[in-house]
Amino acid sequence: MATKDSAQVPPDEVDRDLEEVIPEISYDAQRYESRPARLRPRARRRRLEKVVPAPPFAADGRNPAYVTWLVEQSMLGDAKMMGRQLTGDHAMWASPYAAPDPRSAVDTASVWYTAYPLSLMTRPGHSFLAALGAEDLWAAFAKIGIEAVHTGPVKLAGGISEWEPTPSVDGHFDRISMVIDPLFGTEDEFRAMCEAAAAHGGTIIDDIVPGHTGKGADFRLAEMNYRDYPGVYHMVAIPKEGWHLLPDVPEGQDSVNLDSEAERALADAGYIIGALQRVIFYEPDVKETNWSATRPVYGTDGVERRWVYLHYFKDGQPSINWLDPTFAGMRLVMGDALHSLLDLGSGGLRLDANGFLGVEKSVGGMLPAWSEGHPLSQAANQLIGSMVRKVGGFTFQELNLTVDDIKNTGAVGPDLSYDFITRPAAQYALATGDSEFLRLMLNESLLAGVDQASLVHALQNHDELTYELVHFETRHADDTYSFGGQELTGRELAEQIRQTLRDRLTGEAGPYNAVFTQNGIACTTASVITATLGLTDLSALTDADVATIRDMHLLISMYNAFQPGVFALSGWDLVGALPLDRSQVKRLISSGDTRWIERGSYDLMGWVPDADQSTAVMPRATALYGPLPEQLEDPDSFASRLAKILRVRKRHGLATGRLVAVPEVGHKSLLVMVNELAIGATQVTVLNFSGERLSARVQSNAIPTGRVIDLTTRRKVDVVDDLGGFTVTLPPYGGAALIVKEDLPASE
Repeated sequence: MATKDSAQVPPDEVDRDLEEVIPEISYDAQRYESRPARLRPRARRRRLEKVVPAPPFAADGRNPAYVTWLVEQSMLGDAKMMGRQLTGDHAMWASPYAAPDPRSAVDTASVWYTAYPLSLMTRPGHSFLAALGAEDLWAAFAKIGIEAVHTGPVKLAGGISEWEPTPSVDGHFDRISMVIDPLFGTEDEFRAMCEAAAAHGGTIIDDIVPGHTGKGADFRLAEMNYRDYPGVYHMVAIPKEGWHLLPDVPEGQDSVNLDSEAERALADAGYIIGALQRVIFYEPDVKETNWSATRPVYGTDGVERRWVYLHYFKDGQPSINWLDPTFAGMRLVMGDALHSLLDLGSGGLRLDANGFLGVEKSVGGMLPAWSEGHPLSQAANQLIGSMVRKVGGFTFQELNLTVDDIKNTGAVGPDLSYDFITRPAAQYALATGDSEFLRLMLNESLLAGVDQASLVHALQNHDELTYELVHFETRHADDTYSFGGQELTGRELAEQIRQTLRDRLTGEAGPYNAVFTQNGIACTTASVITATLGLTDLSALTDADVATIRDMHLLISMYNAFQPGVFALSGWDLVGALPLDRSQVKRLISSGDTRWIERGSYDLMGWVPDADQSTAVMPRATALYGPLPEQLEDPDSFASRLAKILRVRKRHGLATGRLVAVPEVGHKSLLVMVNELAIGATQVTVLNFSGERLSARVQSNAIPTGRVIDLTTRRKVDVVDDLGGFTVTLPPYGGAALIVKEDLPASE
């Protein structure tokens, strides 16, 4: 809070209090033996809502009181304080950290529930974090087989305009503080949630965003050219003689996106590196480039400046600079990570937007700047992953890049990577009843050397059905692929897949789904299935329709669960949520972000059966399956049948196996994955993506002779012949996890 005394502090002295080292506080490290008992640094975390500005203090860089207040809110300031507390502590060297260890991370927790704070309906008076720590919820998760909760981002996000906070522009992924947002709960509730998870053998996974922040205190101090803060971001001060190259900022806004002409003019003048490889979230007249210009801002030195800053995503998400001489951005991110792990008690972290940490002008400047797959991203990810492993945690990256880049980044940095490789292909198989593209992607992944056990295979999350297919659009755009009886370039293949998905899942086929910019389709898993089945009126679904939807939902769950790696699913999956009507989120989608139709609220535990919205005012989605307690009483429900799938997965160690082959098949709807388990046994997953009963031959050189046993029923299915083949019968939208017993000759 600004005070009369603080107003007298010179700008270059206002963060002197950050040198203080707060005494250690005891911490019970229940899950991680390597976590020292007294290693718990504390950040200041002063809350914005407690600030009562005292006029005539102007929100201006020339006002020391305002600068003081911003420094007190800043993440870089908290990171500095935490770093000083940890420096020199012997416990910081207690864990190995150099190499990613995906199987260790999978062993820690191989089945995740991915929450979304705005959409979880809670008991009256209970916060989101309190709900995630509820005993009855963890008891239900234990029955299903869920071992971890990924909370989603819960720290303050958005920005600061003068003295006032502004709302998040991207679902709290524009973080501005280490403070838990009061909308979601308190720090004590976060710690209690971690303790509840540990009591059930589970863990909590938090988020950091190494790629950007929001326009909070750190960005405002950067605009004021205060100390190291400009070094947090990719931002360039444009001298007044260059201001004619900048567009005017509209009234009421603090920045304006550059159009391609202004971007080119600034690049030609040598101020910025110009166009990048792609414009994420491209939208005409809204975001045409990755650069924005600020309004004129007074610095702490009294000089008025205009800046141009980089943002891969929305203009409220300025990108972090990982190679500035101050290394301020690196310090900010590391401090945020250590706060989540050591102070709050989480066991793992998602790294969001971590593939965009390096940007470099192309040689000669004739081509777009190098901004994806850059070695600096790999180096930065290794630093982050190493720091997290150093204190006993693990990381996963949610990174939509080429298969090659995911392989390269995962080789040195995060322990796990989100499966953007086969996720759209699996949804394509579900939508078309044809597994060819899925088999192509699995084999492409094998060819690149990606370990499936290092991937997080997820159903729905808060984002769209992503079909950018960057692998084929960029590095492999001119490579040739055989698909559907044709020879297609990577670029042609990507567009054919996208168009098929649009035709099958949106428009007349699925009027309740929506295209989201150029990235994909806003939908739920259930609405992918309803569109596939030709069910255009969601208000007219019959019991038979719901039963088929459930079968197909379990099929895609089997695909994700009956292979190595993490299996993740959302609350929308657990209750069978349908999309919201556009009219229910009219304001939220007005800017073009149609993803809000898939983020309806849901009552996971039946806590508020009569409520029509969450405490965050998200409208309630129609849920086909109902709350978990009811489902767990019904052996035919989605949750009960999913629990059986996950018991097979856990009992036989499928999560830590290794994919060795994806053979060709005799039926287009059939998918076969051959895995080698840690015990050395051969496990075979067979799935039927059609609505017809299927009796099919499975054959691969990777399958040894022996008896084929169904891991669910424990009954013999067939015997592998000398050609490495056997026959299996699958119901419509059915699947099986099989194992080959080599203890008896095939003739027996």
